Amino acid sequence: MKANAPFPLQNALAPAGTSAGKALKCFKICLVLLLFPSLMSMKARALDRWTALAMLESGGDDHVIGRAGEISRYQIRPEFWPGGDPADASNALANAQSIMSPRLAVFARSHGRMPDDFEFYVLWNAPAQVDHPHHAVAERALRFVNLVGSNAPAMPPGAGQGNEVVTNSDAAKAKSQP
Repeated sequence: MKANAPFPLQNALAPAGTSAGKALKCFKICLVLLLFPSLMSMKARALDRWTALAMLESGGDDHVIGRAGEISRYQIRPEFWPGGDPADASNALANAQSIMSPRLAVFARSHGRMPDDFEFYVLWNAPAQVDHPHHAVAERALRFVNLVGSNAPAMPPGAGQGNEVVTNSDAAKAKSQP
């Protein structure tokens, strides 16, 4: 080898009697095995509330029409749709935010705080049930909480098995118990 010639990395990786290609493949496998645990330990990235809401309601599909005629990625009932193209994501977001704004304001006035992620979803889906959501609404709210990645209350044991109502205080008690 000449003094100024570049040193091929493949030859450095290849143990004696091993081809350079086989050594490179071995190197890549070792690298993946070394990095895999650190990649798996990284926390999944949480979604913001509006993205999570769109994912839960429609899978983020702007063209889905719900059973009751709901439109847009946020599945807004036609009687609440203020106007514009429901297939336009930015228009749908603006409309969803305009629908939620008064609901959030009423909640903040009556509770003295902004809603947590669980309550946010209940306000979206069934605003009259915000303090006592039906089990089906509570189950969807928990899926929303998981998408957002927050530490909102867990559903109490046994919830979701009948037509009982789940309260936020019940959920908070269940979360604090082992």
